[in-house]
Amino acid sequence: MAVTPHDLVIEAKARITEVNTADAQGLLGKRIVIDVREYDEFAAGHLPGAINIPRGVLEFKIGMVPECANKAGSFLIYCRTSGRAALSAVQLQKIGYDNVISMAGGFEAWNNEGRPTEKPEPINFE
Repeated sequence: MAVTPHDLVIEAKARITEVNTADAQGLLGKRIVIDVREYDEFAAGHLPGAINIPRGVLEFKIGMVPECANKAGSFLIYCRTSGRAALSAVQLQKIGYDNVISMAGGFEAWNNEGRPTEKPEPINFE
């Protein structure tokens, strides 16, 4: 029987640890924060200090990011609403990242609660 994308997210959330936005805010500076949204979403605003590795390339590119090369590190993953983050957390666990948690509600909840955000600085070529 075929499953839906929603079923996959529910299954993933049953296999990972999720924290709410308040707890996630308390983890800033204590965990490496990975935003798995697409770059245009990230550029519109993201959690302070977050690294953008889009979901579609996460497993292939995470080891190329110096802050993420140590699989024993502590990671906080988020996306817009938490579905992509849950799927990402499961995949990261499968490739050896054991200390990964996901933020429930994602950036949408974070932003709606008025929590701090950042935008990347544009490159100045002058």
